[in-house]
Amino acid sequence: MPREEFQRQLDTLRDDVVAMGDLVLTRYDEAIEAAATGDAGRANRVIEGDADVNERYLELEERCTQIIALQQPVAGDLRLVTASFKIITDLERIADLATNLASYGRPDSGIHPDVDVRDLAGDAGEMVSMALAAYEDEDPEACFIVADQDDALDERCERASKRVVRGLLDRQAAETHSVDESDAFAAELDEVSRALLTVRDLERVGDHAVNIAARTLYMIETDDALLY
Repeated sequence: MPREEFQRQLDTLRDDVVAMGDLVLTRYDEAIEAAATGDAGRANRVIEGDADVNERYLELEERCTQIIALQQPVAGDLRLVTASFKIITDLERIADLATNLASYGRPDSGIHPDVDVRDLAGDAGEMVSMALAAYEDEDPEACFIVADQDDALDERCERASKRVVRGLLDRQAAETHSVDESDAFAAELDEVSRALLTVRDLERVGDHAVNIAARTLYMIETDDALLY
């Protein structure tokens, strides 16, 4: 195959990976709104839309496999294809987390008041967006920025989880529940569980952003500093 045609295939692959990332981030933003507001209709749209992401993932996975098998790329070209293969896997998993997040909001009330879903989710989503931009623009410095931001996100998620648990313990210490109040207590436990799951999944979104940044850094400079 002429080099120009092969380069066109590589450029198209990169563009389509970025487009998949845009689709996933759109689903993610919708999921956060569903979680924050308890909008069941919006949550269902996010969950049903996951099939579109899965189709995009399978198509790109097949394209990466064909390029490696048929073109046998070497050096930088091979790193681009293998990085793309890994990145679409992380994007697909972020989409799966979005479907989880969409389902956590309680009808008409959203997530536990001790968890600022939009704020935490905004930070995690920005990390994904920055990692994708680093991949598209081949920007190694942005990869390290994403990794640094993950430490701050982890700390914020840990603090949010502790607030939720501490609030539950404080309320239980201050109240005496009768048998008739057991349903209310069960509902409170359910709310706390949803909040903790939300925080956990937002932290995982940040982890996938770091994975994307790590693969990108290796693609650009064969630097494995962020790989783990």
